Amino acid sequence: MTTARRIAHEFLERQGLTTIFGNPGSNELPFLAELPGSFRYVLGLHEGAVVGMADGYAQVTGRPVLVNLHAAAGSGNAMGALTNAVYSASPLVLTAGQQVRSVIGMEGMLSNVDAAQLVRPLVGWSGEPACAADVPRSLAQAVFEAKLRKRPTYLSVPYDDWETEIDPNAAAVLDREVRRSAAPSEQDLDWLAKQVTEAKNPALVLGGDIDTAGLFDRAVALAEHLALPTWGAPSPFRLPFPNRHRLFRGVLPAGIADISKAVEGHDLVLVLGAPVFRYHQHVPGRYLPEGTRLVQVTGDAEAAARAPMGRALVADPGAVLEALLALPAREGARTDFVPAPEPATARDALHPEQVFAALRDTQPEDTRYVVESTSTNAAWWRQMDLRHGGSYFFPASGGLGFGLPASVGVAMGDPGRPVVGVIGDGSANYGITALWTAAQYRVPVTFVILRNGSYGALRWFAGLLGTPDVPGTEIPGMDFTSIAAGYGVPATTVRELGELRAQLATAPEGPRLIQVDTALTTPE
Repeated sequence: MTTARRIAHEFLERQGLTTIFGNPGSNELPFLAELPGSFRYVLGLHEGAVVGMADGYAQVTGRPVLVNLHAAAGSGNAMGALTNAVYSASPLVLTAGQQVRSVIGMEGMLSNVDAAQLVRPLVGWSGEPACAADVPRSLAQAVFEAKLRKRPTYLSVPYDDWETEIDPNAAAVLDREVRRSAAPSEQDLDWLAKQVTEAKNPALVLGGDIDTAGLFDRAVALAEHLALPTWGAPSPFRLPFPNRHRLFRGVLPAGIADISKAVEGHDLVLVLGAPVFRYHQHVPGRYLPEGTRLVQVTGDAEAAARAPMGRALVADPGAVLEALLALPAREGARTDFVPAPEPATARDALHPEQVFAALRDTQPEDTRYVVESTSTNAAWWRQMDLRHGGSYFFPASGGLGFGLPASVGVAMGDPGRPVVGVIGDGSANYGITALWTAAQYRVPVTFVILRNGSYGALRWFAGLLGTPDVPGTEIPGMDFTSIAAGYGVPATTVRELGELRAQLATAPEGPRLIQVDTALTTPE
């Protein structure tokens, strides 16, 4: 006989889930006991930061990652960060401790009443084993559901289950393997090829799923092969195309009428690896111009089903890319790049464009940027020059607190590429405890904090909504260098452009934080 814990540990090891991001409570300790030496436990000081780190790690590795949370309270703390992981399709496997079975019904302290329901609106699957013997199978289901659905899953386990001796049949999960294939049919590919070849002026819209799937270079090849003007889908959490490429038309605005205006004149809009569409600010109008057709190709069946217009093909975008690359080339392809304009300046502080130009000029070209500074979006895209896949990460649902933790997770997931976190002062407070984890594990990441003393995006929205007199948009008086020092991260404040460039020109051996006072800007 063996215990549920021993089988669970061996299953996780065979599946490659040996890095655990967590913040444990008492209910979780029995699972963590006797953890094999091949496992690495990455401690975060708040569950939101824990999930943010795991989200970044999963995105950069492309593999499921285990997250260990505490019962209902800890799981609740994590749900804000969980929304980002849902929309970035990160296969997180969330495990949470539960009270012993005999006192759950009495709602003993730290009971998670109806645990599977707590996160169910967000996760792809959630559950709690019916008995201790079902723990290994339930854990395997959580892992495979995350892989298949490309969405976080959640498993609550009563803590007395882990040490229970269970039937040898439970070990059958150790050799399980589940795979998914979503290759389009020849008929589907023929239909899609006809749509593209018969279009007089087709356009391409690429979503973050293209970069997630490692198809960045193939998407560039397709756009060049067919001479397709290319946009990034609205509210991108990953960059699927070089932003200074001659064919790139920018990121589509997130308003209905604005998108319709942007694609005017194109008779076909081909959307690969993106929902149709993730609108944000309410700008009503026609979904598409008169005479424009839309075809969506996505591996996400839910995204295809909920789209309000167009025709959709649920299939692997990679297979579709390869099929379209076999079509005859169109004339007029461009393969060159547009230089960035001179950065804007400001009177009393550095303009964000100056900061981004400094990053562009000083950082290696394969640097990964984790960005959480909404009010500087326009400045960012004007100055940056990103030509490699996996170069850009942004909170997929807009939930704040992603930037600092995700920077740590991205750097831990791929130590071979430099990582810079570009974080607004408002956003930084939501995930500030990630600095401690970065210091303790000596993660080589540069945090650039843009301090303007304001929730800049809120001020912009206040103008859009006609509510300029609302309170709560100013946040003066914060010193992130002192905060960082308290967590063990070396930090400095810069106010001059030359000083900033000098700081950025050095490569960090561990984490560092650079606070930059910047002028207030808006997303557009």
